[in-house]
Amino acid sequence: MESAKYVSQKISKTRWRPVSYSSLQQPDIFATGSWDNEENKVSVWSIGNLGSSGLEDGFEGDPQLICEHKHDGDVLDLQFLDQERIVTVSSTGAVTIFRQDHNSQTMSICKHWPRAHRYPCDNAPSTGVACNSPEIVTVGEDGRIIVFRADQEGVVRVIENADSSTLHAVTYLRTAEVLTVNSIGQLKLWDLRQQSNSPSQILSLSRDRVPLYCVDRHPNQQHIVATGGQDGMLCVWDVRQGNMPFSLMEAHSAEMWEVHFHPTNPDHLFTCSEDGSLLHWETSSPSEMPSFLQGKNTSMTSRSAMAPAGGNQSIISAWLHGDSSKSRLETTHMLPSQTLSVNSLDVLGQCLVCGTDGEAIF
Repeated sequence: MESAKYVSQKISKTRWRPVSYSSLQQPDIFATGSWDNEENKVSVWSIGNLGSSGLEDGFEGDPQLICEHKHDGDVLDLQFLDQERIVTVSSTGAVTIFRQDHNSQTMSICKHWPRAHRYPCDNAPSTGVACNSPEIVTVGEDGRIIVFRADQEGVVRVIENADSSTLHAVTYLRTAEVLTVNSIGQLKLWDLRQQSNSPSQILSLSRDRVPLYCVDRHPNQQHIVATGGQDGMLCVWDVRQGNMPFSLMEAHSAEMWEVHFHPTNPDHLFTCSEDGSLLHWETSSPSEMPSFLQGKNTSMTSRSAMAPAGGNQSIISAWLHGDSSKSRLETTHMLPSQTLSVNSLDVLGQCLVCGTDGEAIF
């Protein structure tokens, strides 16, 4: 089911290189970023030839390092802009675009914005990045949202005091709208077409302002959003209705670092945590998912924050039911039990990659 590769650096982020949907190819290249090492790196790996049998028998060999480049500061987030370019954000506040040359198998810096995020007299860590090529949006501890374009030198736009607290993550909701999560339990929606420096919508956890660390939106139903945070709960929101999460599910015993819907099978969702676990959540029958993505089942508890208001119940996504009888949520532990944090995961096609503080990539 999984193979571990020990890479002698703590991995902060892992991302698959996108594959074109027209080709049926499975992802074979992923990037990692490291943190808390003497010299941090951005690295690109290949899982090589998967063979004609698909993934049922596991990978043919370990991930192989294709190229790497040193990175100033911890890699706090990393996204592919396209097939060749990777965007990173750093604990130094910098935003960098790396280009991978497939022919020479080398990496170089093609754009660098030092101290994009900053305090008056110090750097502010840049905590999250979202890409919609050529546009790049970053957030930081300084409460700023910054918009860049890969084809321009300068900054396109800064929303100065977007937040009075730390912004932890950002994702695109639609082409010109982004979602941010912050350290006081708020989910904010921003329309980048508007000149206003205020969010178009604010949703929040009604309870103790628990910091939110990660956010992802449903690939087909953009109004459905999942978040995770300090308390390890999985929250599912409907940004069209109300200003509280629809359902809260007990997921992890420590901070949840990332949440991702499967990009083409969104009945499946994955979370990873400081508690050392990687969970696979599904709202459908297990037989639909390739066997390698099924581990050992555990039960979970959930509570629904509010009932869906009116409307045809059957169209409402299973994610919004929480614990209703119409959709059972199954959770599965996908890694052997371990104590060190699983910091990042990414899923594409039938492949999942995650990185840990145990200096391993699975």
